[in-house]
Amino acid sequence: MWDAPGLVAGVDEAGRGPLAGPVVAAAVILDDQRPIRGLADSKTLTAQQRERLHDQILAKALCCSVAQASVEEIDTHNILQATMLAMRRAVEGLRLKPAKVLVDGNRLPTLDVLAEAIVKGDARIKAISAASILAKVYRDRLCEQLHVEFPHYGFAGHKGYGTPEHLEALQRHGACVHHRRSFSPVAAALARTMADAAALAEAAMPVPVVIATVETVHLELRAER
Repeated sequence: MWDAPGLVAGVDEAGRGPLAGPVVAAAVILDDQRPIRGLADSKTLTAQQRERLHDQILAKALCCSVAQASVEEIDTHNILQATMLAMRRAVEGLRLKPAKVLVDGNRLPTLDVLAEAIVKGDARIKAISAASILAKVYRDRLCEQLHVEFPHYGFAGHKGYGTPEHLEALQRHGACVHHRRSFSPVAAALARTMADAAALAEAAMPVPVVIATVETVHLELRAER
């Protein structure tokens, strides 16, 4: 009730848990004059519902922004800090500056505007619901592109999460450039790959040949007189 009047942006992320791909965040400022029916936590919606709402959000919201933090940033800073970084980028990418930012969860990125963390905000605040949908659809589409590049991992199906199918592919093929090396299943796969490479290199080393030198000694025997 003490907030200054002005625009309110909702912020949410997608992709904190997967073993591969960037973490994605979205920020949305909705237009009260153009309401969108059916907004909800993206995890409770079907893929078809998310796609439909995604297009409506882009068409009706005052402004939207989607940003990400790369795999390299995740491995360098850890997934929590990378998520905060993606959220901050999403807010900074908004065409209109909000008076307040509502963030799903219990942590806030570093922002230069008033912000509030709301636990389960993606199910309670429509602007956060919209942000969760944009982030989810954007990342799912990105995983489908990764699937074209590396089809043997099954990214289009599991979206990078550690499903049995994904873990089996990791064990069979090792990690690719899009895997998060700081996540334990990926680190284990990399360790196996290095161990296998070392074993192959050792097996391929030439066996040293030992050449024995035989010295011939000539003895001259003389009879005693």
